[in-house]
Amino acid sequence: MNLLPVVLTGGTVGAGAALLMREMLRPQPALAPALQRTAPGSVPVSAEQDLDRDEVWGRWLLARLERLPGVRVPVTNLALLGQGPGQFMLKKTALAALGLLCPVLVTIPWIVAGISLPFYVPAVVGLAVAALLFITPDLAVRDQAKRARQEFAHALVAYLDLVALKRAADAGPAEALEKAAAVGQGWPFVYLQGALRRARLEKIPPYQALSELAAEYDLPALDDVADIMRGSATDGAAVYKALRARTAALSAELLADQAAEANAASEKMTAPGALLAVLVMLLMAFPAVIRMLTV
Repeated sequence: MNLLPVVLTGGTVGAGAALLMREMLRPQPALAPALQRTAPGSVPVSAEQDLDRDEVWGRWLLARLERLPGVRVPVTNLALLGQGPGQFMLKKTALAALGLLCPVLVTIPWIVAGISLPFYVPAVVGLAVAALLFITPDLAVRDQAKRARQEFAHALVAYLDLVALKRAADAGPAEALEKAAAVGQGWPFVYLQGALRRARLEKIPPYQALSELAAEYDLPALDDVADIMRGSATDGAAVYKALRARTAALSAELLADQAAEANAASEKMTAPGALLAVLVMLLMAFPAVIRMLTV
């Protein structure tokens, strides 16, 4: 009896049990950093001593794999989501390794049963699955960043309304921006509060801080707000009208995007519905066809 498949199967099960126990026995993380990581836009850590073990290993892998063709890190999207590049690369590498091992583990029962497969079959399938799983985190981060930007745009509509009301009440540009940002508690408002607080401490114009925030996280709607507030020191009434007009335009854009997504979802449901109808028709016609063929 060949003991190699049995040893490989036992080793795989033991490794999985060890990983499960390690995750279950991991010490409880600190509450404040954990809460900061739950929302997009949390401030990333930069000090090496504050990085967790996964981030350190991931950055070690990133330093050695970033020069390979096809390996890229969406830095802007990761920063918007509050995720580190090391954890992202570690996830990509782990999924690729899992894709390489899956065909080998699947062929073990075949070998135990005495059915031999050519070596190139699990190798080719493993490479294909590994390549597919390697790009899966990129697609997930892209979709999450898109939803985060949509959420930020919705919050920006309310922020523009508040800024316009503050300017109509004869508040100064910096005062209007800071007081309007202090009203909200979601992560977009937290980002705005941080940018405006930095502008006050560094003695720079608030619209410059908003422009830098928009460039850092690819938020074009916020850049428009900075351009409008750049001319707010001359004519408050004109700025009020510009803010109200930008609010209406941004609301119309968001409604149009939601309508387009709803139409796309409806179109995606057309094919499954048509396939289900065809299957029902085949199921109803199957007895009659069988009777005609057997008579």
